[in-house]
Amino acid sequence: MGHFVTISACALNQWALDFEGNLTRIIESIVQAKAAGSSLRVGPELEITGYGCLDHFLEGDTYLHAWEMYAKLLESEECRDILLDVGMPVMHKNIRYNCRMLSYNKQILLIRPKLWLANDGNYREMRYFTPWMRPRYVEKYSLPRMITEITGQEEVDFGDAVIATKDTVLGAETCEELFTPDAPHIDMSLDGIEIFTNSSGSHHQLRKLDLRLNLITEATAKCGGIYLYANQRGCDGDRLYYDGCPLIVVNGKVVGQGSQFSLKDVEVVTATVDLEDVRSYRSFMSHGIQSRTTPTYERIMASFSLSPSGSNFDPSLVPTQAREIRYHQPEEEIALGPACWMWDYLRRSRSAGFFLPLSGGIDSCSTAIIVHSMCRLVVQACEEGDQQVLRDARQAIGQPESEYVPTDPIEFASHIFHSSYMGTENSSFDTRKRATQLASEIGSYHVDLNMDSAVTAVREIFVTVTGRRPLFRIHGGSDAENLALQNIQARLRMVLAYLFAQLLPWVRGRSGGLLVLGSANVDESLRGYLTKYDCSSADINPIGGISKTDLKAFIAYARDTYRMPILQSFLDATPTAELEPITDTYVQSDERDMGMTYEELSIFGRLRKIDKCGPYSMFIKLYHEWTPRLSAEQIATKVKNFYFYYAINRHKMTIMTPAYHAESYSPDDNRFDLRPFLIPNQRYSWPAKKIDLVVANLAAKKSK
Repeated sequence: MGHFVTISACALNQWALDFEGNLTRIIESIVQAKAAGSSLRVGPELEITGYGCLDHFLEGDTYLHAWEMYAKLLESEECRDILLDVGMPVMHKNIRYNCRMLSYNKQILLIRPKLWLANDGNYREMRYFTPWMRPRYVEKYSLPRMITEITGQEEVDFGDAVIATKDTVLGAETCEELFTPDAPHIDMSLDGIEIFTNSSGSHHQLRKLDLRLNLITEATAKCGGIYLYANQRGCDGDRLYYDGCPLIVVNGKVVGQGSQFSLKDVEVVTATVDLEDVRSYRSFMSHGIQSRTTPTYERIMASFSLSPSGSNFDPSLVPTQAREIRYHQPEEEIALGPACWMWDYLRRSRSAGFFLPLSGGIDSCSTAIIVHSMCRLVVQACEEGDQQVLRDARQAIGQPESEYVPTDPIEFASHIFHSSYMGTENSSFDTRKRATQLASEIGSYHVDLNMDSAVTAVREIFVTVTGRRPLFRIHGGSDAENLALQNIQARLRMVLAYLFAQLLPWVRGRSGGLLVLGSANVDESLRGYLTKYDCSSADINPIGGISKTDLKAFIAYARDTYRMPILQSFLDATPTAELEPITDTYVQSDERDMGMTYEELSIFGRLRKIDKCGPYSMFIKLYHEWTPRLSAEQIATKVKNFYFYYAINRHKMTIMTPAYHAESYSPDDNRFDLRPFLIPNQRYSWPAKKIDLVVANLAAKKSK
């Protein structure tokens, strides 16, 4: 009996509802797997439809078209002589399921529905699907007529079963099931299943990959086995970037790992593994004893082998050696993840490029450098011969039929990246200079303008109508006047951004419009330190889920990695909106305006979202962490102020620009942070009273 098996796991850049494109990428991955000698190919979750169809999963057409694509897959000669594990939605007894389709040579062996669904954070799978929730239970599924005509099968097994080939046994668990306390691979390993497949739709989040990979490696470190992890990659049409990183693990050791960030539409990771290594690993006594009390899985018998034997035996076939897991630093993740997401958005929207209001501050600088990183990735992919990236690059510059080849990121940026410094009388020479120099460094088509005449015109309309002239606070105006005069400038920048985004391609003799980029970081969104419908309002926001602290670290990384000394001036500058007049004694400061530092905002955000703290519990936690550096009174003031501004500005989150999701405390109202935007009692009076009581008791103890 043979015991060397060559297997493949994939990362595919699927796009929700791109049925034909998704099928093309699936078949290409199968072709690559077979070329590498694989007898098993595992693909991402819901790969036929794309994972992110959202409410389109409620439409019958989505299921019809999925079957139509699967029929083409079964008929394809390129998909013969390899065991396929493919993901698609299936309707069974009028109930929608997220399923794995296991087939071999035009025969469907098993439809395996997902037992447990992801239903928190960014995921709402139970809105579309029903969990199977019946471990080891199997029933019959009546196949559509279009499939019966191909396979000759009227019905197949549907449920939680495993596939027994002539040489091994294979079982599937899907994405969320790995993360559950009672993961299926435990019982499967005790019942003799040797190969586990996991097909996933897992998104990128800063510092998250180690959690996922630790669970995958631990799955077989305890019980032994071979684990194949496949994941989607790229922007599926929404805020998430699925970060690939397909993995093959044997007995807790990684023997194959794909890239986490890449412009490749198809990546196949292949390894040769030894089934005898699993059997030897499981020879300890407790494994055998516990297996006697474990329920058994129904085995679906398959009349083929995964390992070559007899005349097909290849004596040169040897197991793939173990390797260290590769991780990116957070600064690299920021450079690569949003850049890949933006490239998908640009090429699939067929826009003429990007437009960025470049203020001279670190936030818009970060967005610009991410665009630069994207351009570097495009050039690198073209140098490596990626024909899809080359076709997309030609399309992006408006020359799809040309022989153009991007060879320099600055030159490529000159075609697709546009920026503007929108100055007023409140702007400084330093910010204008930084913006101009940065645009030149990265190749942006840059426009420098003063918008004072537009600001004056809007203000004079108000004066004419009301007879009252608002003044800045520094000139004797009230807080209301001061804020209104700042907001005029901010909102006009949004209007001008969209005007230039629509017309700059026309000015340059091109068709189409530009995607407007936002540059509000996650901490400013959390605090509400932005004007509603100002230049933070855009088409997409690459840094909307990234903290100010991480952005500074990213710019320091980019300064050294990309050899851009100009970036140091952005790090040295005081963050300022430049919406108030500058005098000899006053320069507007973001942190002073907010009443808290960006570092404190990150801490508040994590306690609120991740640790699920209200004002009272947040105060208690911070009292223990921040004293004696801060007094109880100071901590109480900061906590109460944070929650006050969070509450009164929560409504701004309802219209925030769709942002790249990168941080676990993102306040994104649309899907990740489901909280009301009209919060009663904005001063949180009852929690505030409890905090004040604690502060008073502490003060009384000190006075004794």
